[in-house]
Amino acid sequence: MWIPTELEKYGVVIASFRGTIPHGLSLEIGDTVQILEKCDGWYRGFALKNPNIKGIFPSSYVHLKNACVKNKGQFEMVIPTEDSVITEMTSTLRDWGTMWKQLYVRNEGDLFHRLWHIMNEILDLRRQVLVGHLTHDRMKDIKRHITARLDWGNEQLGLDLVPRKEYAMVDPEDISITELYRLMEHRHRKKDTPVQASSHHLFVQMKSLMCSNLGEELEVIFSLFDSKENRPISERFFLRLNRNGLPKAPDKPERHCSLFMDLGSSELRKDIYITVHIIRIGRMGAGEKKNACSVQYRRPFGCAVLSIADLLTGETKDDLVLKVYMCNTESEWYQIHENIIKKLNARYNLTGSNAGLAVSLQLLHGDIEQIRREYSSVFSHGVSITRKLGFSNIIMPGEMRNDLYITIERGEFEKGGKSVARNVEVTMFIVDSSGQTLKDFISFGSGEPPASEYHSFVLYHNNSPRWSELLKLPIPVDKFRGAHIRFEFRHCSTKEKGEKKLFGFSFVPLMQEDGRTLPDGTHELIVHKCEENTNLQDTTRYLKLPFSKGIFLGNNNQAMKATKESFWITSFLCSTKLTQNGDMLDLLKWRTHPDKITGCLSKLKEIDGSEIVKFLQDTLDTLFGILDENSQKYGSKVFDSLVHIINLLQDSKFHHFKPVMDTYIESHFAGALAYRDLIKVLKWYVDRITEAERQEHIQEVLKAQEYIFKYIVQSRRLFSLATGGQNEEEFRCCIQELLMSVRFFLSQESKGSGALSQSQAVFLSSFPAVYSELLKLFDVREVANLVQDTLGSLPTIMHVDDSLQAIKLQCIGKTVESQLYTNPDSRYILLPVVLHHLHIHLQEQKDLIMCARILSNVFCLIKKNSSEKSVLEEIDVIVASLLDILLRTILEITSRPQPSSSAMRLQFQDVTGEFVACLLSLLRQMTDRHYQQLLDSFNTKEELRDFLLQIFTVFRILIRPEMFPKDWTVMRLVANNVIITTVLYLSDALRKNFLNENFDYKIWDSYFYLAVIFINQLCLQLEMFTPSKKKKVLEKYGDMRVTMGCEIFSMWQNLGEHKLHFIPALIGPFLEVTLIPQPDLRNVMIPIFHDMMDWEQRRSGNFKQVEAKLIDKLDSLMSEGKGDETYRELFNSIIPLFGPYPSLLKKIERETWRESGVSLIATVTRLMERLLDYRDCMKMGEVDGKKIGCTVSLLNFYKTELNKEEMYIRYIHKLYDLHLKAQNFTEAAYTLLLYDELLEWSDRPLREFLTYPMQTEWQRKEHLHLTIIQNFDRGKCWENGIILCRKIAEQYESYYDYRNLSKMRMMEASLYDKIMDQQRLEPEFFRVGFYGKKFPFFLRNKEFVCRGHDYERLEAFQQRMLNEFPHAIAMQHANQPDETIFQAEAQYLQIYAVTPMPESQEVLQREGVPDNIKSFYKVNHIWKFRYDRPFHKGTKDKENEFKSLWVERTSLYLVQSLPGISRWFEVEKREVVEMSPLENAIEVLENKNQQLKTLISQCQTRQMQNINPLTMCLNGVIDAAVNGGVSRYQEAFFVKEYILSHPEDGEKIARLRELMLEQAQILEFGLAVHEKFVPQDMRPLHKKLVDQFFVMKSSLGIQEFSACIQASPVHFPNGSPQVCRNSAPASMSPDGTRVIPRRSPLSYPAVNRYSSSSLSSQASAEVSNITGQSESSDEVFNMQPSPSTSSLSSTHSASPNVTSSAPSSARASPLLSDKHKHSRENSCLSPRERPCSAIYPTPGEPSQRMLFNHIGDGGASPRSDPNLSAPEKASPARHTTAVSPSPAGRSPLKGSVQSFTPSPVEYHSPGLTSNSPVLSGSYSSGISSLSRCSMSETSGFENQVNDQPAPATVPGYSGPEEPARKESKTPPPYSVYERTLRRPVPLPHSLSIPVTPEPPALPPKPLAARAGHLENGTRRTEPGPRPRPLPRKVSQL
Repeated sequence: MWIPTELEKYGVVIASFRGTIPHGLSLEIGDTVQILEKCDGWYRGFALKNPNIKGIFPSSYVHLKNACVKNKGQFEMVIPTEDSVITEMTSTLRDWGTMWKQLYVRNEGDLFHRLWHIMNEILDLRRQVLVGHLTHDRMKDIKRHITARLDWGNEQLGLDLVPRKEYAMVDPEDISITELYRLMEHRHRKKDTPVQASSHHLFVQMKSLMCSNLGEELEVIFSLFDSKENRPISERFFLRLNRNGLPKAPDKPERHCSLFMDLGSSELRKDIYITVHIIRIGRMGAGEKKNACSVQYRRPFGCAVLSIADLLTGETKDDLVLKVYMCNTESEWYQIHENIIKKLNARYNLTGSNAGLAVSLQLLHGDIEQIRREYSSVFSHGVSITRKLGFSNIIMPGEMRNDLYITIERGEFEKGGKSVARNVEVTMFIVDSSGQTLKDFISFGSGEPPASEYHSFVLYHNNSPRWSELLKLPIPVDKFRGAHIRFEFRHCSTKEKGEKKLFGFSFVPLMQEDGRTLPDGTHELIVHKCEENTNLQDTTRYLKLPFSKGIFLGNNNQAMKATKESFWITSFLCSTKLTQNGDMLDLLKWRTHPDKITGCLSKLKEIDGSEIVKFLQDTLDTLFGILDENSQKYGSKVFDSLVHIINLLQDSKFHHFKPVMDTYIESHFAGALAYRDLIKVLKWYVDRITEAERQEHIQEVLKAQEYIFKYIVQSRRLFSLATGGQNEEEFRCCIQELLMSVRFFLSQESKGSGALSQSQAVFLSSFPAVYSELLKLFDVREVANLVQDTLGSLPTIMHVDDSLQAIKLQCIGKTVESQLYTNPDSRYILLPVVLHHLHIHLQEQKDLIMCARILSNVFCLIKKNSSEKSVLEEIDVIVASLLDILLRTILEITSRPQPSSSAMRLQFQDVTGEFVACLLSLLRQMTDRHYQQLLDSFNTKEELRDFLLQIFTVFRILIRPEMFPKDWTVMRLVANNVIITTVLYLSDALRKNFLNENFDYKIWDSYFYLAVIFINQLCLQLEMFTPSKKKKVLEKYGDMRVTMGCEIFSMWQNLGEHKLHFIPALIGPFLEVTLIPQPDLRNVMIPIFHDMMDWEQRRSGNFKQVEAKLIDKLDSLMSEGKGDETYRELFNSIIPLFGPYPSLLKKIERETWRESGVSLIATVTRLMERLLDYRDCMKMGEVDGKKIGCTVSLLNFYKTELNKEEMYIRYIHKLYDLHLKAQNFTEAAYTLLLYDELLEWSDRPLREFLTYPMQTEWQRKEHLHLTIIQNFDRGKCWENGIILCRKIAEQYESYYDYRNLSKMRMMEASLYDKIMDQQRLEPEFFRVGFYGKKFPFFLRNKEFVCRGHDYERLEAFQQRMLNEFPHAIAMQHANQPDETIFQAEAQYLQIYAVTPMPESQEVLQREGVPDNIKSFYKVNHIWKFRYDRPFHKGTKDKENEFKSLWVERTSLYLVQSLPGISRWFEVEKREVVEMSPLENAIEVLENKNQQLKTLISQCQTRQMQNINPLTMCLNGVIDAAVNGGVSRYQEAFFVKEYILSHPEDGEKIARLRELMLEQAQILEFGLAVHEKFVPQDMRPLHKKLVDQFFVMKSSLGIQEFSACIQASPVHFPNGSPQVCRNSAPASMSPDGTRVIPRRSPLSYPAVNRYSSSSLSSQASAEVSNITGQSESSDEVFNMQPSPSTSSLSSTHSASPNVTSSAPSSARASPLLSDKHKHSRENSCLSPRERPCSAIYPTPGEPSQRMLFNHIGDGGASPRSDPNLSAPEKASPARHTTAVSPSPAGRSPLKGSVQSFTPSPVEYHSPGLTSNSPVLSGSYSSGISSLSRCSMSETSGFENQVNDQPAPATVPGYSGPEEPARKESKTPPPYSVYERTLRRPVPLPHSLSIPVTPEPPALPPKPLAARAGHLENGTRRTEPGPRPRPLPRKVSQL
């Protein structure tokens, strides 16, 4: 059976368990589990990562760990009893693990790898800790490393700062908040500002000397030189190199490198240099022969210098190569380094061998122990240490040194009878008192062991040599006395023998007879002459001689004067044992000269401090010995000397000797009677303070009082021990009297001079140090009372000296930090004094930093859960004294501006933080009783009100994000916990005192505002935390947001009728709270809105205020990124709450209220849908269509549904900015036009708004107009700019502002020039369907038409859309999707190209209008688009597929015309019609004929630079060898069988026949033109074309045109006025026949062309609209004949000028659906009135005549006129459907996409032939080019079929079957151009143009005709203009 576990509570999984058994718990290796029960080798429990799932698992899979259990039972909590550092490591590494993988995903490779290394390091360190075999110090070291790495990782990953104490995490509940703040602050500072190391070390490693001709050994000497003081500051580092320039002892690497130690920060400056002197060892002259001399000399070689500042730029300088210089004259060698530093180039140059010294230099920072740890590799091999000269900045006690530094300076020698100067070498020995040479005590430098003798380098022929060589003599103290140094001088011969001849010597004793050492400084030594064979071993012979010219002995005066030779040395002693000071020696030997004691004590102050501290213990023994000898006589003098020594130890240089004095007092001091004299003298000084004029000496005494008291106390203890405690009472009285004197002197106020207050300040600063001494002798309470009395005697007047006030506070601070204050008994006595002084200072707002520190220390001693009586009483005192002033101080500090300097700002933040921590500490310690006492202490309601307002304001400040650094989550959570606890206490007081008749709006408002910002804090949003962090927070504090939410709800319910005061003010704040994704919080808060609406309804009968505020706030909050989908659904759920509930309103009113409520919620929900979409889109990086579409959707919503003008205008400008960013200048202009339309030309003043200044409406509208014109200009939409230019010009004219009018007319003219001169690209258009529930609301299950970018073709567009929607799936067919796609939880994109259908054909069909103008009308103001899908009906004839080839033509109608405020608009309606095979054939021929005419015309008028396009086109039509050419049409439609079975197609068959004949005529004329212009090398091809043309004519049954057709000119429009309208070339019209003014079929506008395709494989051709496999006009010319079944199978890589050889003359034009806008013939569309074509026979029979009348007289509109829909054109083709894009009844999708980009090239001017570089590859894939059928509507004339007379057709005519437009639909208010055909809506005021009855001039004003249509209305059959439901509102903005 299962038994609850007792010990087995916690374990780690050591093998993964799948948990496949019943009730099994799946576990992964490494999981931690909590065990609840056990049974036969199985445990039952749960994994800590998922505590909700419990199950069983084998016990063998778990390694048990020790743990302690809290709350035993159902809710027990298990905590592992392991080192807290281990626990932290484990949890932190788990958190890092997931984030580490995310770094890889986010491509942050650098941090990813660094973190990986750190994690491995931590794991390794963790193992070492777990093993547990470490020493205490090593464990401490490892924990330090671990915590440093954990903190680094947390900082890098943006995690929280962890408060730690001795490397272990701290539970904030276990320490006071002030202590927590200090820990956080300490860690934060450590992280922010690395502590500047005070000591630095230079690591030098010698690599090699690179030199071409060495051949001799070298000595290299490094040292540090101060160029400012002109002296070396370090010892030397000495290194020997071999003949190759490499270190001589390769086996001893420690000799190659050295560490120059203890450089202070002041020595890291640019005038400190590393100097390197190089000495060669060899022959006297560098160029001498090898055998010239066997003796080797030290000779100068070169010098190199480097400033230490060069090393500060980077940490490590590997292998620097220093240039080596040599002085020009050897006598300058001693100062060569100075010359190089000063750049005295004349005195030195590069060494002849151009040597370079390779060294490695590195600056290390920190104390030497730290350096040893961090650079262990350097020290493990050993490294020589090079010290600074003399003592370091800080002398450490116990440091043993006895170094004598000797510098061999210079000499003055006589010639000695020689003709040339000597080559002098100095040899040095150290000789002891017995005459023996001391071995190994001459050190040339670190890196080289000491030697017994020294040889100087030799300067060639120089009687005044200067060496300046520094040597160190580390002679032991015992050998110092009696020793001397001997210098021997030799002349070095350069002759063959190379002998060295002794000619003199000098010596100097190291110690004088009185015990003083050789004084520091330069000494001129006498050079005693001697012979080579003189025996100097016998020292007694010369020691009696004088050694220095400063000291003459007796009778030898005259002899000494005669000597001219001298030798100079400089000595400097660095010793802790020997002194050069005679006064010091006299004092220490006071017993030998008792008469000198007074003088010695007086001279003590003049002795150097380092001499005193060297002999500190001896000196103190001397002083107390003298005191014991005669205290009456010497008491005062000894006291003064003691004070001097004590104060000497305050100096930072000797600070470290304080412990030496402490040790002396504890262990060596023996003056048992000294205390009497010390107290007596001290009291004497204190009593004199108030009278004395000069206070300096007294201040010195007061400064030393700590150690004086130490001596007094120790002396008394020694006396008590010796006497058994005699005279105790007397001693107490003495101390009491002393302190009374002190109190008297402290209570005195300084009158006049500040000397007294300075003395008071000195006393106070050192007084707290006395407490611990007094505690050794007195009881705690006694001492506390003494201190209280002393501190209480201070004058409290604040206008006393400010500095004294600060010192007084520091004294209080030290008191609080002292051992005395930690005792609860003494604390209770001292606390009132402390608080009294704090209160005074806080009231004056002075010394806040010190006050904060004292308060922090006060609270540090009060732990959280101290319920002891003493603590509660202390809290009582603090609350009564400080709470109010503390609140005021925080308010005061935080309202000040922050200081500008960073140091001051840090200090400011510290102070604020400390005060806040103190307040939080105090509040956390307060219990119910304290709160009750506090609230009862207020006498009036006003006082309570002020207090509550104050504390609420302070809490709001504490909640500010900037209050603590962002990673201080621990501190924030603690603060929030305290705040919410306090608020719960205070809300009760609020309810009791400020409701009903005492209601106070301000205090309630403050309360609610605090609660709202509390809930909204970032640090409380648990959803953003990691699971482990969230779990910890919930366990410790719960969800504080919910607690506060419940409190808000409870307080709101208490308000009753006072709720009305907060409506609508609180709607915004409460809405912000509900946007937090916490279900409990939302459920609590959302009903408050219901309540608000109810109360507002009662007050005013509606809740418009609530609605307005709700919507405004929702917009601002959602755009900040708050809210989510769930919230929208939850908000929607308010609706059920609007059911029946108690109300005073009548039932009917309630019903009404309910409806309006539901309506509001519906509106808000819809707004939220759009806002959520908007927010999500705005999170993206670059601007894309999604952002723009979303903004458009929101903007429309604000305009149409909410009618909120200000929001509407704001979003207009947001949309405008997006367009500008995306460089959609045209769309940007249209967008800004929306705002422009809201304004009028009036002088009404407008307020400042967005970026607009305060100005009149006229000025703003003018500014907008100019901006819009500029954007239309940049977007090359110049026609629209012209209209606005005219509008603004009218205004200037009406104001007689001719200057600006002139500018505007010039701008208008420039726009006309740009239309004619500049090239503009015609964009592609694409239809995009967005299907599936995963799309944003504004796109979901809708279809749009999008205007592509310049040069953007289908494939590029498709890729762009897939990039914008990376999760979308591209649909591979063009069929309408079915319901399953609509409802799918996915994203589907359906994209294909569509062809624009311009509404107005007038400009396009007019003759003589240049292409530049026409191109604008082809692609602007387009409402309608179409695309064709070929398919086969019935059985497909394999021989001739034309028989069954139908085309499905879909027309799409948009809600607004393109371009507009967006690049894409939604499809409002779709219509589908089917075209029969015959109609299809007619359209193909019409298009090809139009293309031929255009090319021929261009060739005729010399617009073509190259005849190739015409050649290719003629060849393609005439030589249509593939698939039988037009004969296929004859076989299909002219056979008897077809005519009989389709009697209704008679006219169409006749029309097809006419087109064939017309084509033959065009070809004939084309060949004639071709012959005229064809170049010579193309003549054979032309001849072949002529021959084939006659074959083609015979196949059509045409022999001679003149036989059956009256000749008539063919008109070839080309847009050029040069072409005669009513005459034809002679070759075509030899008879000059009369022109019949009827419309010729040749003049029909061929808006679209069919390709010359055999239309084979039509089944697969349906997809071509999607894939975009259609050609531009260039591609038409680019086809070559191909034997394939399709004429388009020829490769597009052929020459661009090769014409298509399509099936026959009947199929001679490639099909162009979506690309027709690039075609040439579109540049040349025919006008309405045309001369008749000559290919028609003279009408004879009535039926024929009737047909021709219909065709020619304009009785019906031409079929291919794209203005008219199929019914208007009276087509007999089946009008299958008029589909609106609703989702119902869609068919499943089939097919596959083959993405292919159409050609981006188009013709922009006549005669320009463009290549198509994009398309390549073969079309023989079976995809027919008919799949790109044109989108013109089906041909034929409905009135023919119905036998009705045709009405006069005008462009605006709407046929009887035209489905009526929805009248209720409001046209969006932001298009510059409204629809002309179907929507007789008035043109917006801003763009309307005065109407003229006359036809417009050429070139026409853009849209003038359209405006005319709108105005006269006679050409419309619709009932009338549709009104806009929203009246035009004049903007207030």
